[in-house]
This record gives sequence, structure tokens and C-alpha cells, in this order.
Amino acid sequence: MLQYSELKHNALELFTKYETLWGRLDHEQSSERLQEIEHDLSKPGAWDKPDELTPVLKEKSELTEKIDSFTKLQAARNDTKEWLTLAEEDQEEEILQAFSENIDKLQKLINQTELAALLSGPEDKSTAIFEIHPGAGGVEAQDWAEMLLRMYLRWCEKRNWKTSYLDLQPGDEAGIKSVTVQVEGLYAYGFLKSESGIHRLIRISPFDASGRRHTSFASVDVYPEISQDIEIDVKDEDLRIDVFRASGPGGQHVNKTNSAVRITHLPTKTVVQCQNEKSQIKNKETAMKVLKSRLYELELRKIEESKRAEYSSKDSIGWGSQIRTYTMQPYRLVKDHRCGAEDGNVEAVLDGDLDNIVRSYMLHAYGGENER
Repeated sequence: MLQYSELKHNALELFTKYETLWGRLDHEQSSERLQEIEHDLSKPGAWDKPDELTPVLKEKSELTEKIDSFTKLQAARNDTKEWLTLAEEDQEEEILQAFSENIDKLQKLINQTELAALLSGPEDKSTAIFEIHPGAGGVEAQDWAEMLLRMYLRWCEKRNWKTSYLDLQPGDEAGIKSVTVQVEGLYAYGFLKSESGIHRLIRISPFDASGRRHTSFASVDVYPEISQDIEIDVKDEDLRIDVFRASGPGGQHVNKTNSAVRITHLPTKTVVQCQNEKSQIKNKETAMKVLKSRLYELELRKIEESKRAEYSSKDSIGWGSQIRTYTMQPYRLVKDHRCGAEDGNVEAVLDGDLDNIVRSYMLHAYGGENER
């Protein structure tokens, strides 16, 4: 039975949080900048060199999405206030139910906006590239890597982020040997960077006929896609480029020609590869883009290592180095070891409901710095 007094208390708390948060948002500056861009784009000759407009159009898209989120937040606050007024006059179950649903909607939007406000780094708005690699353990670890891939794809889908495979190596029996995915969307890198590290799974293995409990590990690496105005100097003599036939399922062409490309950056021993395109040239272009993004992220890691503990180097994909544990046996719990956040609904988390646990970590990692 919904209680009006409790709902009113929750609503008033959210209104206070809203006012505090709204004062920190740059909604006026964003609106003015968007109007400025739209005015410039409407001038005669503005589209004569469309290639030069790429960064401007990207900024316009980001501002439009940001302002849209501000509008939705403001509308949710106004709707909740209206339902509060109605509930004060009439406390029937249907009205209280609608009041409760609007409170939940406002809470969700405040949480999302609060996290976005924490992401002030120059790369946080960037497109993200993430990689997943299974640890030791053969098919069990490869299956866990694929479970993580599905979790992130579902999370991206719920956030309306666009995902595309840059490289995928299927496992021999099940799962994946490695995967590289590009994620496009506002604050994609800002949110996904919190996932960089070792992830551990504890469960009864479906691949063990004896029904024993197994522990599996997989690593997740996340880095921003570099923008066109950032120069990364990669010397030809520092590269080893290998071509080979694409593995796994594919069309007639993709598996019969040496279209796949692997690039090794010798000074840093960084290895990237791409095999999803039919053309060797396109695969090489994509692999070089990924390589430059990884080298850029390595430089960011050196510069900001003290601020970004999640990017500390990983010795091995195994015991003692995990950032999060997903336990399915003997009890059910997801625990983030960096901030202590827990979620007992393991199935929901693995189905992409990551917002709560990611929010807890980000407030723990960046909240204090933001307040200062």
C-alpha cells in the first residue's frame, strides 16, 4: 500500500537534489553555443568544405543530446510537482501509483545527469573502444568473456549507444578468444572507462560434467577514439604488419583471402588486429585507428596515473587483481572491490543493468574531486 507521506518525503528530497544539480549544469552555455553553431552553419558557403565541418557537426550533435537530457530532466521535475499537488488533494491508489512512477523516473534522470556532470575530462565525451580477453582456463574463460561482451552490448543498447565490431575471434568450442568493439554515443568513454580491469566469475561450470564450481577471469581494456585534431606520431619502422586469412564464420571472400591485418607497435609491444572487413586496406585503416587510440591512451595513463587508479597496470588476468566479482554459486552477488558496491541481482547485471554499480564506483572515484 503506497503511503502519501512517504512519497511526499521522497519527492521533496528529489526536488532539493534537482535544484543543487541544476545549478551545476551548463544548460545556458550549451544552448547559446548550439545557437551559435546553427547560425554559422546557416551562413552562405558554410557547407562548401564538408570535411572541415566534421568536428563542428559532432559538437552540434553532442550539444543537442545534452540539451535534450536537460529538457527531459526539467520536464520530469515539473510532472512530479504536478502529481504532488494532485496527491495532496486526492490520495486514491491510482493517483499515488502515478505519483510514485514519476518519482522513480525523476530519480533515474537525476542519477544519469549527476554522473554526466562528473565527466569533465577532455576525452570523456569521446567514442570508446573496448577490448575483452579471457584469462587462463580455456573454454570456461572464453565463455565468460562472451558473457561480458553480451553484458556490455546490452548496456550500450539501453543507453542508445551505437556499437560495431572491429575484431572478433570466436573460441574453438564456445565463447570468444578476443573482441574489439567501438561504442559511439555521448560520454561513451566517460562511462565505459570505469570498466577497465579484471572481472572474475564464480559459478558451477556448464562445461564440467562433475558439476564443480569454477572461477574464471577476463580482462577489459577501454580507451578513447582519438579525434582528428590530435596527432599521434607512428613511425613506419616501429611497425610490423602481418596479413592473414580471417578466422571464424564469414562470407566466401572474407575467409579465402589474406584480408585480415595485424599490426604490432614494436617499442610498446602493442598489438592490434582487424578482420571484419572484406578489404585488406579497410582492415589496415581500422587497425591503425585502434593502434593510435591505444597509444594515446597509454600516454594519458602515464600523465594521469595518480588520478585514474583504474588504469593501473595489470600483472596478470588472475587472482588478486580483479576489480569486480560476479558470484553465482554458492550465493548470488556482484561486488565492485574498488568501492564496495554490491548488487544481488546477478542476472540483471549480466543483462546490462550496470547503471547502479557503475554510478556507485564513479561517485566514489570522482565525486570527491568534483566537489572540491
